[in-house]
Amino acid sequence: MGGAIQAMRLYPSGHPSVQRQLAGCLSALSAMLERQEEIKLGVTQEMLFCEDYLFSQPGPAVDQLARLLQPLPAAGFAFRQGVSSRELEGFFSLLTTDGWQQHGLEETLENAGVECIVALDDEEHDPHKIYARALHVVADVCQDVRLGKIPSSVEAMGVVRTMVGATLKNPFALLALSMIRDYDNYTFNHSVNVAVIAVAVGRACGASDEEMRILGMGGLLHDLGKLKIDNRIINKPGRLTQQEFALIKKHPEYGASIAEEMNGISPEAVDIVLGHHLNFSRSGYPDDARGRQLSHLVDMATIADSYDAMTTLRSYRRPASPRQAIAEMRKEAGASLHPEYLQMFIDSLGPYPVGTMLRLDNNEVGLVTLVDPEEPERMQLKILFDEVGSPTAEPDLVELHGSEQKRIITEVDPFLFGVDLADHF
Repeated sequence: MGGAIQAMRLYPSGHPSVQRQLAGCLSALSAMLERQEEIKLGVTQEMLFCEDYLFSQPGPAVDQLARLLQPLPAAGFAFRQGVSSRELEGFFSLLTTDGWQQHGLEETLENAGVECIVALDDEEHDPHKIYARALHVVADVCQDVRLGKIPSSVEAMGVVRTMVGATLKNPFALLALSMIRDYDNYTFNHSVNVAVIAVAVGRACGASDEEMRILGMGGLLHDLGKLKIDNRIINKPGRLTQQEFALIKKHPEYGASIAEEMNGISPEAVDIVLGHHLNFSRSGYPDDARGRQLSHLVDMATIADSYDAMTTLRSYRRPASPRQAIAEMRKEAGASLHPEYLQMFIDSLGPYPVGTMLRLDNNEVGLVTLVDPEEPERMQLKILFDEVGSPTAEPDLVELHGSEQKRIITEVDPFLFGVDLADHF
């Protein structure tokens, strides 16, 4: 990288010396990217880092890169599979000029046609930013499909990787955000929620990091095929006619065809898109997929899709609470839902999952906002209503664990209290 930057300072873009240095840099980077999906480079505490390696010893190239990266408003950059020589040239040009100050870092990269080098921020530690970025990614993918374009998978892969990392660090932070319901943007929210929940199901079932990334990607893309169906049918409030339901049943095949055309989408993720309505018994739809050998991850994603659907407001019923959804899902164990995977997911949620509202023995009403991943019976309650039923101005946080759970009298319905869960996550 140092050599390429130096050559670009001395010669014009098409000069053989510049192209030779860029080719050498790309060759080294590509060799690393054969082993992993992205390489992170940045500066921390004024020292250059690449992945987990900290360049503690000074040197001309190290010092030069650290000096160029230091002023940029980013924690670092991720070089992703598919990066090209042209993108490296655009990135190095950004480092050696201050043009990004006028338009901002991300827009400058975008204007330079740089897609496989992305700025990193602190989003890996902020579930809200991860969730918001995932919504943006799904919206972009859907827009591409509507325009008849093959969607890019680069941003989706990045957000799924971050999603998995956040879930491994704090399993319930993103899961809590899946309780947010934006009914005006149901398609986007449902896709992100299924991705988040699918990763959580995978963690509960002991899936590998790679399998959790596949689950996240399958969740993000699982309903893409609905974009190929008349929106009036998708959003119809009443019962579907037989002909309308026949069209709805085609969306997994439509979605799988789209996913197959996207670069870098694994066959297992395509299986999730195709098979998320097949059921554990393989008696669901599409009919043509019933006899196919599909990835076991399909059954994990089906659990996530069911959980989010049950806890979402529909025109014909109110949303179920997490505990009500679990009770309903237990009835489907062995039929539409994989019994062992379902039990492992339920066990991971604890007796009172995040998003459950409870009445205590002193008549206070609180919302479960946190569950201890190591000890699911230990949870944090945000007190929303006091002993006389009045909303609390500044909700207290109460921890319940072990014998203290005897204080719980009953579960209560957020609808009855006019509580919008999104206000508290």
